[in-house]
Amino acid sequence: MNETDAVAALLRLVLGVVMIAHGCNHWRGGGRIAGTARWFTGLGLTHGILQAWLSVLTEIGAGVLLLAGLLTPLACAAVISVMLVAGLLAHRPNGFFVFKEGYEYVLTLSVVALALAVLGPGGASVDEAAGIEVTGWAGGGIALGVAVVATAGLLATFWRPRPSAPEPAAAPDPVEQEAT
Repeated sequence: MNETDAVAALLRLVLGVVMIAHGCNHWRGGGRIAGTARWFTGLGLTHGILQAWLSVLTEIGAGVLLLAGLLTPLACAAVISVMLVAGLLAHRPNGFFVFKEGYEYVLTLSVVALALAVLGPGGASVDEAAGIEVTGWAGGGIALGVAVVATAGLLATFWRPRPSAPEPAAAPDPVEQEAT
């Protein structure tokens, strides 16, 4: 195993474990599926229970694929797509820093996933054993392209942001009332 294979394996393993933990937390953590569904609904996504389960399955599924090094560009696309949705709907309004609920964390995971798609899964992977070699710009293009299309499709289908509350009517200016 050379340095590139070792780095690819390290990235796959860490990102895979993070995604599995993330999915398990949406499923079994704090508010469980019902709480995750309420959170998604609060972000403007319809069918909160469906969104919660799709998120859990996507995150755990991507994590398992990454651990195995199987269909790596598609696993990376799943990570990028989940992080794009989270970044756009939940974190973007809060700025950059994660300690302010910003998009720093989701951006980092997305870039790591994109870099892994370009680098490839390395020699210690099912992709390598099966002769599936989609790396370089092709791997990155597939990961980014599928992620953007999946994110756009999900948002177009399920995102219905609530209209902002109308501004309260300003009280009439007392000077103008006296003039009339």
